[in-house]
Amino acid sequence: MVNLLQPFIDMLGDVAPIALVLFGFQLLILKQKIPNLKKVIIGFILVWIGLTLFIVGLEKALFPLGKLMADQLTSVDFIGTNTNWGSYYWVYIFAFAIGFATTIAEPSLLAVAIKANQVSGGFIKVWSLRMVVAFGVAVGISLGSFRIVAGLPIHYFIIAGYVVVLIQTYFAPKNIIALAYDTGGVTTSTVTVPLVAALGLGLASTIEGRNPIIDGFGLIAFASLFPIMSVLAYAQITNFLNRRKNDAL
Repeated sequence: MVNLLQPFIDMLGDVAPIALVLFGFQLLILKQKIPNLKKVIIGFILVWIGLTLFIVGLEKALFPLGKLMADQLTSVDFIGTNTNWGSYYWVYIFAFAIGFATTIAEPSLLAVAIKANQVSGGFIKVWSLRMVVAFGVAVGISLGSFRIVAGLPIHYFIIAGYVVVLIQTYFAPKNIIALAYDTGGVTTSTVTVPLVAALGLGLASTIEGRNPIIDGFGLIAFASLFPIMSVLAYAQITNFLNRRKNDAL
């Protein structure tokens, strides 16, 4: 319990400015009473407790586990002495799986998907959006892991990716573009980042010739870019199929 005291204090310092801004604007700028004040205060306390326990859990379990998996998947005992990029296929599979799973569990993505469903009148399905975004993150992290293994410069991938996004943006339905760009941000949050960062640093630390500073980081950029591509592609494919269906009628 003593070890939990400092994280609770640190998290209180992180949550307090949010409460001050919200309460300050409500009372000083808008000059309105806060409705259901008791429930709001209880809610902030629960957020404080929940975020603290969540962050502690990530640091104690998920982050070390991600690094451990990277170490084990790249060990000579597992992949053998042949260490070309094709020998690390289990790394790519693990990166795809962990990218998909962490994105599905991402609270920020769930919040955006629920709001998108509400404002679209149910047209945008919560699970459909989450699955498409998770697939994009999975592909991105898998490709980013390949980049680390192969030792290729990151800017080649990122520049090429954003060129594709710009082309997709021009042809995609206008009502989905802003949402697609937002999904690139919500995927890099509290669940995804610790495991993805641990995977990247673990790979760069265990593969000979890689530098953790130069090669270990960058996976999060892939996790931000590829969901935009997947959502735009999903919207374009859906739009094309709907037009084809209407033409057939």
